[in-house]
Amino acid sequence: MSVQATADKTPAPDKRRGGSERGSGEVKEERRRGRMGYWLILPGFLFLLLFFVLPVFSLLATSLYAKPPGADIGQFVPALEFNNYVRMLGSYWPELLRSFGFALIATAAALAIGYPMAYLIAVRLRNHALLRGILLVLIIAPFFTSFILRTQAWKQILADEGPVVSVLRTFALLPEDGRLTATAFAVVCGLTYNFLPFMALPIYANLERLDIRLIEAGNDLYASGFTTFRTVTLPLSMPGVIAGTLLTFIPATGDYINAALLGNNRDTTMIGQVIDSRFFRVVDYPGASALSFVLMLAILALVFIYVRRFGTKELL
Repeated sequence: MSVQATADKTPAPDKRRGGSERGSGEVKEERRRGRMGYWLILPGFLFLLLFFVLPVFSLLATSLYAKPPGADIGQFVPALEFNNYVRMLGSYWPELLRSFGFALIATAAALAIGYPMAYLIAVRLRNHALLRGILLVLIIAPFFTSFILRTQAWKQILADEGPVVSVLRTFALLPEDGRLTATAFAVVCGLTYNFLPFMALPIYANLERLDIRLIEAGNDLYASGFTTFRTVTLPLSMPGVIAGTLLTFIPATGDYINAALLGNNRDTTMIGQVIDSRFFRVVDYPGASALSFVLMLAILALVFIYVRRFGTKELL
């Protein structure tokens, strides 16, 4: 009996040693995978460093350059000329505010158009693969055409002799001497159309993963269609909505092609046109850099506030 008790109390060093060796091997494997992960993301960090971080610092440095007395056009020297920001903002704050206003209206219009499109394709037509594919191709198709050509086409559609103006004049919705081109309406239409896919596709990708049984459960609980959409569908699709609004608002704010082709007057000038003019026509590199840097900071601040207020854990 004593021998049996002693045997039962005797530890098993071989098993513990084997478990320790296995644990050590797993730790080494995890460390090796961690180092491999760092090597995999290193090219991306280098790319961002070379083509984003360094250009931003170069832009900031250029915005502080000063033009020495008697220098030729385009000649500037390194300095700390903070007055460039005061000078540019004092001269072009209306264009800056107008750009944000146009982008906000275009983003809201794209959301109003793109969400129903995405909902139809992702939810209502979930069992119709062929029709879904056709509608998705129609959304993506504009990407196969030049951005400038698409905007130029809108210029022809909204022209004084175009079909839209003719119909509006027929129903007395537009005066005989009224026009749509060279107006804020035309610029917003161009922005909405050109950036609509950036709104619809993220929402579609989010709704495509929506569990239809949740909507059916809302109907089973006698909730109306609007209540089910407000309490179930919309909250679950918010990551796609936020991504779509950001992808639409950010490029629309700095866009200048739509304003140049569809507006092209003082009342429709956007900040992108001003920056382009300061860079290539006036050859005021510090002023253009200052406006670019202010625009970037303003967009980052608005995006941060928007995501913090309406964002989700997936985006934060």
